[in-house]
Amino acid sequence: MSSLIREALSVLFGPEDVVELRAFKGRKTVAGYFDDHDALASAAERLDEERYQVYVTLNEVDPDLLARAANKIREYPKSTTADNNIVRIRWLPVDFDPVRPSGVSSSEEEKEAAKVRAREVERYLRDKGWPDPVIGDSGNGYHLLYSIDLPKTQKSRDLVKDVLEALAFRFDDERVKVDTGVHNPARIWKLYGTVARKGDSVGDRPHRRSKIVKTPTEDN
Repeated sequence: MSSLIREALSVLFGPEDVVELRAFKGRKTVAGYFDDHDALASAAERLDEERYQVYVTLNEVDPDLLARAANKIREYPKSTTADNNIVRIRWLPVDFDPVRPSGVSSSEEEKEAAKVRAREVERYLRDKGWPDPVIGDSGNGYHLLYSIDLPKTQKSRDLVKDVLEALAFRFDDERVKVDTGVHNPARIWKLYGTVARKGDSVGDRPHRRSKIVKTPTEDN
């Protein structure tokens, strides 16, 4: 697990980036800010073992936020990262979510449908001249993460939103949806290497560990 988390951090962030780690268990929220990514990985692993749902900010956070909780976790934080705390937009995230009842993990069939759709969209965008993305297994579906570098402006935010809505319009169906709600700069994202825990882990709807499937430097 630790190696998967550390791989994710090395792929998603620069070595000195400040990253918010935020986790949930029931009604309890914990959060902290890290520029020490080894400490972040250790905290994330501990929270995962304690059965928290573990997330991180994707985009570049104002480094002054480190002073809120420097390389440590606080319970019930008074403040977490808001859109106005993002310095640059570094990722365009595309989340393929299989349609299913809310609050439950996906079945294998549902998850496979999300994988097929993610590959379809990846090919479509590659044919349009887009670069290869980071491909992530969220535990319940699949992600495509495209590296970008945009200023934190309303125009940039609208651009990300418009792309997601265009993809949803073209590719959504009764089995898989593109999540258009992840366009805001301060959106938190599943930390790969930790377990996706929606509802109880039962039968054909188990909890699964998330992971990075492929990075742009790897062979297809």
